[in-house]
Amino acid sequence: MRAADHFAETYGRQPEGCWAAPGRVNVIGEYTDLNDGFVLPIAIPQVTVVAAARRGDRRLLVRSVQAGGTGELVDLDLASTEGPKGWAAYPLAVALSLLASGHPIDGADLLIESEVPIGAGLSSSAALECSVAVALCALFGIELSPMEIALIAQRAENDFVGVPCGIMDQAASMCCRPGYALFLDTRTLVPQQVPFDLPAAGLALIVIDTQVKHDLTGSAYAERRGSCLEAARLLGVPALRDVPADEADRALQRLAELGDDVVVRRARHVLSEQARVLEVVRRLEAGQPGTIGELLSASHRSLRDDFEVSSPELDAVVDVANAAGALGARLTGAGFGGSAIALVAADDVVAVETLVNEGLAEQGFGAAKCFTVVASAGAHELVPH
Repeated sequence: MRAADHFAETYGRQPEGCWAAPGRVNVIGEYTDLNDGFVLPIAIPQVTVVAAARRGDRRLLVRSVQAGGTGELVDLDLASTEGPKGWAAYPLAVALSLLASGHPIDGADLLIESEVPIGAGLSSSAALECSVAVALCALFGIELSPMEIALIAQRAENDFVGVPCGIMDQAASMCCRPGYALFLDTRTLVPQQVPFDLPAAGLALIVIDTQVKHDLTGSAYAERRGSCLEAARLLGVPALRDVPADEADRALQRLAELGDDVVVRRARHVLSEQARVLEVVRRLEAGQPGTIGELLSASHRSLRDDFEVSSPELDAVVDVANAAGALGARLTGAGFGGSAIALVAADDVVAVETLVNEGLAEQGFGAAKCFTVVASAGAHELVPH
């Protein structure tokens, strides 16, 4: 990407710097963050870059290469009542979140360029938020840890954009390291780095973007969150993560006696997914990444049957990928469309990608966009060449 050059062309001066933040793939641990649980994402190579420079006033001007250079100019002192809508709301929300958290900033010119696919379940919004956050912190001398910046970005999305997301996406974009997955307890926010160097093990992780997004996640998210809260209430625990693994079956039996079938199934997904995250971490730490595929496939079945967030396209992708020789596959992200991931032997990447699209065509679905990802770096400043 040429964000610095685009900034100079757009604003007629050089940026003070360029900062990048990646999208993410969640290896396993879907919807567990709704329940104070564990997640295991990696950062992907695709990033959002912000080229930025300070202004001499209190206005924030944001422009996007992907939006054809169009943008929004906002007075920071009036932004809480007169803010922009659409994509430009996210950079503004980060500025407001910094101010609301007691970190003084002034005006800035921002040029945004992104290669993170939008609507693919790869967290393009967190990449945008975190790249803007690190840029503004650098411009105005705000010293925060990666997790503190992740919390600023999450607050931006929760309080100023109005999306009730958890912390996983922003934490992954800020805290991930090359060659490692981020094992995060979303209650304590203590990050641990777990080895995830698939190429060294002769493996690859394919992202299969169905390029389909069903607009169901707003109401569906609220319903599933409500079911999880109800399950925790019935069990007398603060959150489902507080149910010990060896008591999961007993807890589900109790829920079956007290609640309806939907609450039982939602809880069963969360409790089993928690166990799968811990088992994947155990196997990765033992140097056995090739054995985690069965847990990925089990996660997909649970998301499909108990949490009901899959889609016909995602089910087809997972089924075809597994039939084509993948070691395991599952949807990643919120579901209802977006992307799946497949763990494959490195030598089988091309064959699996080809068979996936042939299988989708046979079932009457459109072609998917397939690409491999490796565990990559979290947010960072770009050093000029």
